[in-house]
Amino acid sequence: MRVVEITRPGGPEVLAIVDRPMPVPGPGEVLLEIYAASVNRPDIQQRRGLYPPPPGTTDIPGLDAAGRIAAVGAGVEAFAVGDAVCALTNGGAYADYVVVPALQCMPVPSGLSFVEAASLPEAFFTAWNNIIWLGRLGQGETLLVQGGSSGVGLAGIQMAKQLRGARVFATAGSPEKRAVCQAAGADAVFSYRDDWAAQIRATAGEHCIDVALDAQAGPNIQTQLDLLAYDGRLVLIASHQSPLSEVNTRDLVRRRLTLTGSTLRPRPPEYKGRIAAALVANVWPLLSDGRMTTRIHAEFALGEVQAAHAMLDANAQIGKVVLLMRPDLAGERPVR
Repeated sequence: MRVVEITRPGGPEVLAIVDRPMPVPGPGEVLLEIYAASVNRPDIQQRRGLYPPPPGTTDIPGLDAAGRIAAVGAGVEAFAVGDAVCALTNGGAYADYVVVPALQCMPVPSGLSFVEAASLPEAFFTAWNNIIWLGRLGQGETLLVQGGSSGVGLAGIQMAKQLRGARVFATAGSPEKRAVCQAAGADAVFSYRDDWAAQIRATAGEHCIDVALDAQAGPNIQTQLDLLAYDGRLVLIASHQSPLSEVNTRDLVRRRLTLTGSTLRPRPPEYKGRIAAALVANVWPLLSDGRMTTRIHAEFALGEVQAAHAMLDANAQIGKVVLLMRPDLAGERPVR
């Protein structure tokens, strides 16, 4: 089968398409024939040598995919050969086939294509894990989403509005990206190139944020902690600006703030399976009836993977970038 290999740390030019043997599913796993897979920020970091796969995980990049099940391992009862699914993989989605724990598979939402389904798992798993579970966003609370036009950002904005009736603020870098955030449901969107913290205070007052989701860290951490309400929560999903930050711990204690972080990839299948079940129960119906959507910015054939990575390197995407392994089938909307 075709796979994308990272030949060495570097830019998009280090990605090469090579042939490798097809994997075989073990107990509790399925073999997924991939029609489409999305390109995510962790793939970029892995290519740069900054995000190595967990021990025992394939070196092939790619964290989510959609297609049809080609084989099932021992003990798998929830899915059968031919089922249309999308899945959060542990790596390996830049390929024609991938083995993935059955617990991390979900049916393609009714009415969505394989391309659209491929864009869901990494973004929606991340948003659910960090906003709903770790951030504990409550009904009517206020959420700040940094980088709101990313796949995770757009998923988080919609979850907060649809499931929690939250007030949502977001940041984004261009007028077009800010407009997309507002169309997704954000109440106000600010340019992260300006003094967004001052603008949020002018809009909502001091200590107005209950939950903040951030991937930059660095000096952003204290700025966001200053915006949090008493008992507020700041959740980090990356630290792109800097691995080190200076924090006012006295204020953190005094106002009972929570500063936490997460990486989902090393979590066991049982944990990811709980998120998958929660998404199918709570979010999939909203995707099927159009109350929530996914935004596809661009599609590339697998042979154009370098161009897909270059687009994310330039931060030119608004929403998701998707690789097509089966262009003839990826646009199909399977009937459930």
